[in-house]
Amino acid sequence: MRLKLAIIFISVLCFCLTAPVNAARPQVEIQTNMGNIIIELASYRSPATVKNFLRYVKDGFYDNTVFHRIETDFVIQGGGFDLSYSYKESRAGIRNESDNGLLNKRGTIAMARTDDVHSANSQFFINLSDNSSLDAKYGRFGYTVFGKVLSGMDVVDAIGQVATGEVSGVGTTVPINPVVVQSIRVYDPKQKKQQQSKQAQSTATKEEK
Repeated sequence: MRLKLAIIFISVLCFCLTAPVNAARPQVEIQTNMGNIIIELASYRSPATVKNFLRYVKDGFYDNTVFHRIETDFVIQGGGFDLSYSYKESRAGIRNESDNGLLNKRGTIAMARTDDVHSANSQFFINLSDNSSLDAKYGRFGYTVFGKVLSGMDVVDAIGQVATGEVSGVGTTVPINPVVVQSIRVYDPKQKKQQQSKQAQSTATKEEK
């Protein structure tokens, strides 16, 4: 009896140690006209921010939007304007979680906001450099980091080098040739591998015929 209880306890313990970690680090794929970017989200540090972002993702809010702000060696920012550079209405702002211990390092993704520290909604940016000026300091809110680039940093860097100009009502660092966010989807690496394996098998079968 004691042995059975010990086995059950160990099984439950193993599940508790592994399952939440995966659930706390969901991934999304940002598909752009310049390539794809895989982002790992930090639900374990920025739960409200990630929940808000994933809701926009699942609603398809980011489909056919643009990166509207490109500042070389600083950030690329999107999530607020459609293909015609019209502003997209978003939900109310969320609680600022910039005191979560995550820093605005190169390759991290963070929420954009106004001077109102709790105004972040749909717009996000990816840091091209270590931007410590955006971090929370003692007695001062910063910009909430809620994930990091796992792959596609070369795409991020390429976007960060595009030529920019001014668009009235949008900004002075808007890409001359639009950088389009075709979609953002929840990404399952296991499912992706299975799809790639099936495609490879299908291709091999066709070649044999």
